[in-house]
Amino acid sequence: MFEKINNINIEVKNFQSKSLEEIDQFRISYLGKKGKITLLFNDFKLIPVEQKKEFGVRLNILKSSALEKINLLKSSLKDHSKSKKTDTDYTIPGQPTNFGSRHPITLIRDRIINVFSHIGFSISQGPEVEDDWHNFTALNFPEEHPARDMQDTFFITDDIALRTHTSSVQVRVMENSKPPIRTISPGRVYRNEAISARAHCFFHQVEGLYIDKNVSFGDMKQTLLYFTKSLFGTDTKIRLRPSYFPFTEPSAEVDVSCTICSQKGCNVCKYSGWLEIMGCGMVDPNVLENCNIDSNIYSGYAFGMGVERIAQLIYQVNDLRLYSENDLRFIKQFRSEI
Repeated sequence: MFEKINNINIEVKNFQSKSLEEIDQFRISYLGKKGKITLLFNDFKLIPVEQKKEFGVRLNILKSSALEKINLLKSSLKDHSKSKKTDTDYTIPGQPTNFGSRHPITLIRDRIINVFSHIGFSISQGPEVEDDWHNFTALNFPEEHPARDMQDTFFITDDIALRTHTSSVQVRVMENSKPPIRTISPGRVYRNEAISARAHCFFHQVEGLYIDKNVSFGDMKQTLLYFTKSLFGTDTKIRLRPSYFPFTEPSAEVDVSCTICSQKGCNVCKYSGWLEIMGCGMVDPNVLENCNIDSNIYSGYAFGMGVERIAQLIYQVNDLRLYSENDLRFIKQFRSEI
């Protein structure tokens, strides 16, 4: 009998479980009406008189150990289940997610890029810190040109400056590529100007270049007409006015029919019915030769526009400073165009 107590005691100590069903089954197997420990109590009468006291003490200890084991396992399971519970109340209404918005300059730049990508123009990038050759000399700027003065350009050294236009990227493309070339160059440029509602010391441009055989002024006009109709609407008209740029000849300014008043006249277009949006022209032969392209074989056109100017016309923003102030009240208005 004492050996049975020892064996059952070992079984009780070694029993482990993570299930309430198993623990309950253990309780029935050892402490139920026909459990192993209960049957030992029934056999108490068979124990010799001189051993009954010791047997009774050890049997009570065994029963207490079994009960303690059962309670301990049940308690550990309850603590484990409590640890899995969280304090989150899933009935509370959820917190709204605040979505950001893309900057209007980014939105317009991407729209411009998308229009020209559809007609085969690739995208080219270049450094914002540029040398004199790529920024001025290769583009046929005379030595005495005002843009070379400190009052118009942010010079870092005598020959290094912050680029004043993305035409410098076009020079790099022509130097490293062979015609036909069809590319646009979006990017940030810098001018030494007083900051006001109509001007800023930095702004964004998208300039385009097309070089191939037999490229004409008419090709350029049709390309720009396609661009303006795609951006401003199919009813948009354009006109080209003679102008001057060192790197194009002939040169022109491109005006678009006022989208605000439908050419009836308003404050924005100064009652002319037209709005200037970009400059353009046929690439000067000197620029082609500077980039090792034979001007007797190849010709091309170039154009350039200010992204802020286009955004101003589309969104009717009357102060350029708003684009760079990061005022959330201004930027949040463009959420619908994400």
